[in-house]
Amino acid sequence: MEKVVEYTEKQLQIAQIAKALSHPARVHIVQRLSKLNACCYSGDIIDDLPIGRSALSMHLKELKLAGLIQGHIQAPYIKYCLNKENWLLAKNAFKELFDE
Repeated sequence: MEKVVEYTEKQLQIAQIAKALSHPARVHIVQRLSKLNACCYSGDIIDDLPIGRSALSMHLKELKLAGLIQGHIQAPYIKYCLNKENWLLAKNAFKELFDE
């Protein structure tokens, strides 16, 4: 009989964040937003990456789903920023994981 494992909320959170950061373009996006400590438009981000707009949209969507970034609509553009509260939670979750 197989043993059923119940994952903790912290484990699920870390896995979701790790998945969101599992592509170098996404790592680049959060590093850029973190270094700027400000928001920027997707058009500003696309200039730095060797990907097309549809791929960028997919990467931004993954980061938003994980709660690491947020988008503010300023028609016809969307301005992206780090979700500072969730970014801090992510940093602390990984710190705890690596300190164990």
